[in-house]
Amino acid sequence: MKLQNKTLSDLGLTSQSGENPAITGITNDSRKVCDGFLFAALPGVNSHGINFVSSAIHAGASAVLTDKIGYSNYFSNSNTSNVVFVVVENPRETLARCAALWFEQQPAQIVAVTGTNGKTSVASFCQQIWSNLDIEAVSIGTNGVRGAWTQPLRHTTPDALEMHQLLFNLKANGIDHVALEASSHGLDQSRLDGVQFSGACFTNFSQDHLDYHKSKDDYFEAKALLFRQLLTSDKTAVFNVNNNRIKLLAEELKAQGNLVVTLGKSKGSNIELERQTFDSSGQEVFFKYDGILYQKRLNLIGGFQAENVLMAAALVISLGSEPQDVFNVLHNLITVRGRMELAASRANGANVFVDYAHTPDAIETAIKSLRPHVFGRIIAVIGAGGDRDQSKRPLMGLAASQNADVVIVTDDNPRSEDPAKIRQMIIKDLSRDAIHEYGDRAEAILRAVDMLDVGDALIICGKGHETGQVIGNDTLPFDDAEQASISVEALDGAL
Repeated sequence: MKLQNKTLSDLGLTSQSGENPAITGITNDSRKVCDGFLFAALPGVNSHGINFVSSAIHAGASAVLTDKIGYSNYFSNSNTSNVVFVVVENPRETLARCAALWFEQQPAQIVAVTGTNGKTSVASFCQQIWSNLDIEAVSIGTNGVRGAWTQPLRHTTPDALEMHQLLFNLKANGIDHVALEASSHGLDQSRLDGVQFSGACFTNFSQDHLDYHKSKDDYFEAKALLFRQLLTSDKTAVFNVNNNRIKLLAEELKAQGNLVVTLGKSKGSNIELERQTFDSSGQEVFFKYDGILYQKRLNLIGGFQAENVLMAAALVISLGSEPQDVFNVLHNLITVRGRMELAASRANGANVFVDYAHTPDAIETAIKSLRPHVFGRIIAVIGAGGDRDQSKRPLMGLAASQNADVVIVTDDNPRSEDPAKIRQMIIKDLSRDAIHEYGDRAEAILRAVDMLDVGDALIICGKGHETGQVIGNDTLPFDDAEQASISVEALDGAL
């Protein structure tokens, strides 16, 4: 936490009593409160932060930020205190704005990437393009902070205090270019409020996170907050208009006078992806930008990667880089860990890929995109996470069975659920002819690798970059890419 003194009014806050105490720090964790801190008592899924106010006051908090429910609950229990209260309608949004005022500075060029799939890749490709143009940059998201600064993160989109602290540190260390992932949870919970965005993009949209959002419509509206509330109209919004809902959002913003760049396979898009040709190690991409046809080599597996790369290119160009300079470095881009990552190759030439695909659409896209690179069969290993959207499980199984030649269903992160029941939900509507079930993920990967013949490929879906498997309350070490490599070595006699 940055050491300084500000008053409540400096942070845009007004207390119930009208008092304006000095603030020495801000936190939403009562265990981190020190003398003079502002403690944010936020509503949570299982409990309200107001339950920890007494601990915060005992630790020296001089002010409490909360909502009407928290304020009422605190005093309904006959609590009295000389601490001042700030009561607002949306304390999460207010906390984010306070954090921006507290930390005062952030990198000059920040772009946000939202969408169901592709966020990590687009953010990473932005960072890689900048780095290839000798610009110090980072990406922030599922894989942590990567680039000119590295740091692990607990969430794809850090909470508001962590985010603004991070942005302050990046700026203080001379890093002025940032590409970050904007998750639907992060947007809905106001974690990105107060961030001064220079651009944003919407990659694609399909079913996910319905364990959190009430419906697909609510899920979409959460993502749209990035463009309707957080991105000012003088900044560029990039949309992949191959999806109709995204196309309608792009038209809405354009009608309001926003700067809009569209990417798609149809005529009329600002960036028009015309065609792709594939080989075993990558693809040639033909696209038009400002009416000029370009042919560029991408050393990336998967047709969808071309859209991710061009989204990133559009964002970088929107911030002032020359298009020709950007396009000239695209061949240097490398895949993001866990995103169509080549994990191992058998002695017979069959390749094993690891991908984070954990939604029906992502599984379908990943397998279809791998197909042009493969001469033989595609074997897919899939699973579904526990304590998450159950409705997508049979759809994931259907997507895999309709697009892969062989499907192996195994455990992902079962968490508190019975893993056998999760697997049954995936395969219940499928023909068993080409479906195999092995609960142990290591065994499933070993058996899949053993099936590989000349010209075949294996794609292990679901966990991507993750290095642990969550079973019950335990996180056990497990890395799909590492397990694939071990399986190849064991079967090919290298161990």
